[in-house]
Amino acid sequence: MASRVVITGIGAITPLGHTVTDTWQNLVAGQSGITRISRFDASALPVQVAAEVKEFEPQRYISAKDVRRMSRASHLALAAAAQAVTDAGLAYPFTGPLAERTGVMLGTAMGGFDKVEQGVKDYGRGLNKVNPFSLPAASPNLSTFHVCVTLNAQGYTNTLSTACAAGTMALGEAAEVIRRDECEVMISGGTEAHINELTVAGFIASRSLSTAFNADPARASRPFDAHRDGFVLGEGAVIFVLERLDRALARGAPIYAEILGSAHSSDTHHILAPDPDSAGALRAMRWALQRAGVQPEQVDYINAHATGTPLGDAAETQAIKSLFGERAYRVPVNSTKSMVGHLFGAAGAIEALACVKSIETGIVHPTINIDTPDPACDLDYVPAQARRHAVNIALSNSFGLGGQNSCLVLGKYSKGLH
Repeated sequence: MASRVVITGIGAITPLGHTVTDTWQNLVAGQSGITRISRFDASALPVQVAAEVKEFEPQRYISAKDVRRMSRASHLALAAAAQAVTDAGLAYPFTGPLAERTGVMLGTAMGGFDKVEQGVKDYGRGLNKVNPFSLPAASPNLSTFHVCVTLNAQGYTNTLSTACAAGTMALGEAAEVIRRDECEVMISGGTEAHINELTVAGFIASRSLSTAFNADPARASRPFDAHRDGFVLGEGAVIFVLERLDRALARGAPIYAEILGSAHSSDTHHILAPDPDSAGALRAMRWALQRAGVQPEQVDYINAHATGTPLGDAAETQAIKSLFGERAYRVPVNSTKSMVGHLFGAAGAIEALACVKSIETGIVHPTINIDTPDPACDLDYVPAQARRHAVNIALSNSFGLGGQNSCLVLGKYSKGLH
């Protein structure tokens, strides 16, 4: 019988706060973390808003020398990982059997892309101005590397770069590593820090970003609203400690939730646009429930991918209705991205955080900015205000660029099997 996998620690550095507590409180309050871009001068661009992590001081977690050598994504990941491990009651750097039986698997889409941009600028001033750490620091796997080194996690290691699905996929696959008995503990989640000129320019060129609310940033991310016009970039990191259940129980660890199962699929349709038939998203959700041993009627809450694009939100709504039938109208569905924007490789991680906190507190956070109903998006999106709602099983969707879909099933921990 496969091992059960539980979450025993969480860390978060997000646009809504530098802790799990602050992030969750602001989500419940319907507080937007989207403001005018401050990381560079965007005043001449048609897109001038993003969800930035403000007032973050990496030196609280990392030496000044290493801060200079690392990408911002690594800064965020290390801070969130340190919080998560401490929250789980584990002392690091790990030693002995714990070091060898602990692994790290993170998701990221862009990795250290800020170091690519800086390297290009430095090269423009001459070859001798290029930092020798710029290229390695830009590699997507470097955040995972730095977490491994800091924690002395010597076991299984991997980095998933499946665009917007990476954080969700990392959590699902990290749980499988434990079930295969390759590790007893996995540090997993997502990190992203891509609010820079090159990234914003690229997404402006592809017409993916919201352009209508530069003067009112908090209204820019509006999933499911009839006037949605694209997503808003966000940054941050959310990291979890996953642990084999018997080990967690033996040491008296806090147990926040259980990872019941996950699944992944491909649209095989288009680089940017979702499959209009929603077949890929539907497969991922259906398979995830099957692998978790959960029936659709047992799902209490869905955290949607819901980026605020005209095609994507309608397609996801259709997929949910195809899977749940008439019950789809009775299951609360919300969009964390309405408040934190799109964290790409970290999106699934912060959305998993929302699921875990809903399971723990019995509160479902709102979807903000649904001002005009869209007939194509007609489910219960928990508009405007948080809601008391008992959640025993939650479903979290992540659908990435290139049609890479991932779905995670989380449950309230109980001694018996679901």
